Amino acid sequence: MLFRQFKWQILMVLVGVIAVGMMACASPEPITVIEEREVVREVPVEVVKEVEVVRETPVEVEVVKEVEVVRETPVEVIKEVEVPREVAVIQEVQVVSTPTPSPIMGPKEPYVIGAMDAVTGIGESYGTVIVQAKQMAVDDVNAAGGIDGHMLELIIEDSKCNGQDAITAYKKLTDVDGVKIILGTTCSGAMLGAAPLAEEDGVILFSASATSPDLEEAGDYIFRTAINDAKLGVDAGNTIWVDGVRNLATINENTDYAEGVQRTTVERFEELGGTVVAVEKYGSDSTDFRTQLTKLLANDPDAILLAAQSEFSGGTVIKQARELGFDGTFYTEVVPTGTTALEIAGESATGVKAIIPSPDLETQRGKDFLANFRQRYGYVTLPWFIGSAYDDVHITAECLRQTGDDQDADGFRDCLYDISWNGAIGDGYSFDEKGEVVGLANAVIEVLPLSERTPENNGYKVLGPAPLP
Repeated sequence: MLFRQFKWQILMVLVGVIAVGMMACASPEPITVIEEREVVREVPVEVVKEVEVVRETPVEVEVVKEVEVVRETPVEVIKEVEVPREVAVIQEVQVVSTPTPSPIMGPKEPYVIGAMDAVTGIGESYGTVIVQAKQMAVDDVNAAGGIDGHMLELIIEDSKCNGQDAITAYKKLTDVDGVKIILGTTCSGAMLGAAPLAEEDGVILFSASATSPDLEEAGDYIFRTAINDAKLGVDAGNTIWVDGVRNLATINENTDYAEGVQRTTVERFEELGGTVVAVEKYGSDSTDFRTQLTKLLANDPDAILLAAQSEFSGGTVIKQARELGFDGTFYTEVVPTGTTALEIAGESATGVKAIIPSPDLETQRGKDFLANFRQRYGYVTLPWFIGSAYDDVHITAECLRQTGDDQDADGFRDCLYDISWNGAIGDGYSFDEKGEVVGLANAVIEVLPLSERTPENNGYKVLGPAPLP
């Protein structure tokens, strides 16, 4: 009986051991849980690039030591079992946005304007320096960043100081190049030829040097910084009269400009009581003027009024008159006082008096301009007129800045009517309802002896403003 009871207990222990062994052999499979979470950050800028950032949380394994105790009397068995714990791998997707860069912008379209100047022909000597002054101003504008980022581009055509060539140049600039703003012309005859077309087409003509009185009524799109020769004629007539001249002879080139100087001066001189004893004219292709001068001198004038379109003819007339024995005073306008004319005339030009726009350029901008022009080109001639051309470009740049459109001739015209300018040739000048410059004046100059002429004094001294009778 006792043996049976003990045998049953042994059997139960064996069954337990078998059961525990089976449980130990059945190791549980590792459980891996992957949790994917998308994190999106909203930002106020446009998404340009997505960057996926994956952060993997390191696997954490916890080892649980399970001790199984099997009691076999009198032996104790201990077994360690590693039970993997759940592993969490978190995949975090982060959308990163970068600011949208500004579009890459190319350079702005240039503002294109035209220029019509006498780069060949009878006006070449001063047309060339006027072009140089304009180009220098364009370079200055562009070096300063242009006009609100738009570079200024100048297309130059040769108007050759006459109406027909000016029309050809005008049609090229307007029909081919499509410009609506033209700086020029150099000469009055060229301006008078092109002005009717510009007025009809609504194209700006803006001249630094065309002075004919006939341009005063040329139209609503015609402007100039050049002083009207009607003013020059009054100043010249007054000067000749105040100097005591009563008998005057005149000789002039047969061009619109020279005719205007002769006509307005004679009108004023005769109004004051003077007498014109002889009048002679010559063609622009003439090289010898002795025949005309001989006729003049036969009338024994007190003085001679000379109006020339080209520096060559101006200097040559003075020289040949002295060679024929004339020792009176020559009165003239700006052309015969240019560098080329004075070189041709030599000592014969000493004492010549001219009525020209005030040549000293006393403004700071004028002084800087002349210094820079001389440094760049090596010389200066007709300082007022090249200063006028320089100013015209800067005035143009300002009006383009206001209109923002190189095709808006009407807006440009309105800008000129409203503008007051401080520039190389003066401060505070403007334009009247006819496009005539207001606020500038003429002066009287006298050519120095040859030994006293220098590049700095341009060969003459300034006597002051024109006198009143």
